[in-house]
Amino acid sequence: MDRRTTCLVLFTLSLTSGVAGLPATTRAAEGPIGVAAVVRNAVSQLEPKVTRIAKGDEVVRNEVVRTAADSDARLVFRDDTNLALGPNSTLKLDRTVFDDPKAGDIAIKLTLGAFRFVTGNSNKEAYQINTPIVTMGVRGTTLDILVQKRRNTIVLRSGKVTICLIGPNRKCVDLDHEGDTANITANTKSASIDVQNRSSWTFDTACNGGLCGKSTY
Repeated sequence: MDRRTTCLVLFTLSLTSGVAGLPATTRAAEGPIGVAAVVRNAVSQLEPKVTRIAKGDEVVRNEVVRTAADSDARLVFRDDTNLALGPNSTLKLDRTVFDDPKAGDIAIKLTLGAFRFVTGNSNKEAYQINTPIVTMGVRGTTLDILVQKRRNTIVLRSGKVTICLIGPNRKCVDLDHEGDTANITANTKSASIDVQNRSSWTFDTACNGGLCGKSTY
């Protein structure tokens, strides 16, 4: 069964009441949640099984997506949220549930690489973005995010975002002006956040001047 057929089967099951005794909300969560609007070169699903992703393929909850070197992608969810991945980037669609096209519950884990995140039509409380060292709550926001081992750079392009360290030292900061940048560093014992009003890094610099996902946002 290829990727498109698998997604179609999941979506059909999500619309069928009483399948295997599962509640409707669980079945819906397993169905398609968006589409790969742009795919360039080698973009793959790693979980639940390894397959190549092509332009127009649907994406599903709990999917792990990775881009190879000189590769990129843009995912568009059912609420019009846009998420672009630069080269050598990996993310997991941890929790993405839509009850209707304008309401969602969206949690995404960015594991490694460069990303641009643009909120869609869901309520602002619906969004949660995680990396290995911080969690973010967004409010009508466009963010550029660089996730490296033990270091994150988060640049606010529009809107507002609250960034909190994960762990016992739960320090939080707000970015609310365009260009505000949080630099987060971590070691085995602690982490720290330094906020500046500008950054030399943006998603465009990781993507040959903004070619990743042929971004138009």
